[in-house]
Amino acid sequence: MSSQTAVSRDHAPQQTRGSATSVNPARGGEGRFPEKLLSVDAPALAAAALLAGASSGLGPALSAEEFDGFHQSIEKTAARPRVMMLGLRGIPDVQGGVEKHVEMLSARLVAHGWSVDVIGRRRYLSQSSSYSWGGIRVFPLWAPRLMALEAIVHTFVGVCFAALRRPDILHIHAVGPALLVPLARILRMRVVVTHHGYDYDRQKWSTFAKLMLKLGERLGMRLANGRIAISKEIVETMGERYKVPVAFVPNGVAVSQGQGGTGILDEFGLTRHRYILLAARLVPEKRQTDLIQAFARLGDTGVKLVLAGSAEFETPYADEVRATAAGVPDVVLTGFQSGDRLAELFANAALFVLPSSHEGMPIALLEALAHGLPVLASDIVANRELGLSTDDYFPLGDIDALAIAIARKIENPPTDDQVRSQMAHVASTHSWASVAQKTLAVYRTLTR
Repeated sequence: MSSQTAVSRDHAPQQTRGSATSVNPARGGEGRFPEKLLSVDAPALAAAALLAGASSGLGPALSAEEFDGFHQSIEKTAARPRVMMLGLRGIPDVQGGVEKHVEMLSARLVAHGWSVDVIGRRRYLSQSSSYSWGGIRVFPLWAPRLMALEAIVHTFVGVCFAALRRPDILHIHAVGPALLVPLARILRMRVVVTHHGYDYDRQKWSTFAKLMLKLGERLGMRLANGRIAISKEIVETMGERYKVPVAFVPNGVAVSQGQGGTGILDEFGLTRHRYILLAARLVPEKRQTDLIQAFARLGDTGVKLVLAGSAEFETPYADEVRATAAGVPDVVLTGFQSGDRLAELFANAALFVLPSSHEGMPIALLEALAHGLPVLASDIVANRELGLSTDDYFPLGDIDALAIAIARKIENPPTDDQVRSQMAHVASTHSWASVAQKTLAVYRTLTR
């Protein structure tokens, strides 16, 4: 079996949608559940769980109107195979690497004849009721506005909702949401988990939260029907750690040509090719403060530093970024940007810098490369896996080395030929069309 389609075949065969399936415990096999657990009435159990969420003090999981609509949708039989995405804030134009991955992948899956549903968190989305975007159905569901509980509670609600909808595949993204893989399997769903990175290495999490994220990784890798990882290093580590097959499906990149003239450069007082860009959330592992300090050591170069991104929750680190930026001339905070406005920032930057201490596979760095920008990235494993030139990396946390590298890049811009060559290389090696094909290979192994 090739690495691209390596998945566990230990799932029970599907009959008709919503019909009972069974597993013979005597056959054993990794990822199995006792037959009694899998013989429950999954839609009824999910409905009870969703209704309980509204009365348990967790919050308004579903309104009566929403529940009626969800229940009625169970009766409909989709002509196309259907996948439901879970474990993200939502789409479109929601900040985050997982969100961008699902947004771009889902559009390609629709083009391949799949029906795609995305479960999002209501507060990040423009509408509070379900809507269609580019042929994708988006379902905004409630989640508590607490950093430690938002993802896990929302995933629980989402799994129950998915049990009502009965997709052919429930695709869970990231190791935190993978904590709910056992529930999804009990509810008789085929589950694919994508490992987007070692989230327990993020600085923002407490010791207990990190333990739960590690447990999510373990449950996701051991109990899912299919497994995907976005980097070769994660594939190898998961194979060694859990002795399971994992498909390698890297992130893709697509350059938005944009409409230009959005006014964002004038709005923030920027000049074409006279600013350094970092597009990332304001979280400790992105290390915006390192970049600000390195920029301050450059002196008066006539170049500005643009930090595009925001924080979902107000944290001491976000406050530190704002305070540090306020003390350094020519540092510009634009807040979260997307669509044509973000594309215009990328298209006109002089340099992209990613000083982060944690990444899965950095989509923002790929986007910068796809725009032909010179780049600098910290020398962590995830960034080095892109195979950039030696002078495109600097030692993580070394402010002096970063400042020297920035000055060198600004003084030696790439030639037009170098820009075209870089853009062509990224387009050929990190296309979303390829990502979709590799993901479909995993799905088809489970649904044939």
